[in-house]
Amino acid sequence: MLSKEELEKIREAISQKMDKLDERIKEYRELTRPIPPNDAIGRVSRMDAINNKSVNEAALRQVEKQRIGLERALERLNSDRFGLCTLCGEAIPTGRILLVPGAVTCVRCAR
Repeated sequence: MLSKEELEKIREAISQKMDKLDERIKEYRELTRPIPPNDAIGRVSRMDAINNKSVNEAALRQVEKQRIGLERALERLNSDRFGLCTLCGEAIPTGRILLVPGAVTCVRCAR
């Protein structure tokens, strides 16, 4: 069972990571806006822009997925099972939770 101090550190780490992810989501959403067909760019430049948009859309999906994982971690934070591996039931080290707040498995089971 995690102490109140450890839980507060984890809550703060999650909050900081969520703030950073919110900034990245905002940036990626700006980068993935539709490319107007009437923009005066050449055919090759348009193809590059479309390709870059696809890459940024994939990055946006990944960041949004990370954010959802952090939201779920916050919801689980007050649960008696928080900090326990969902596969083996052993305690997940606090250091791992601070680095990867959305982690639901210990390092051994994550392999």
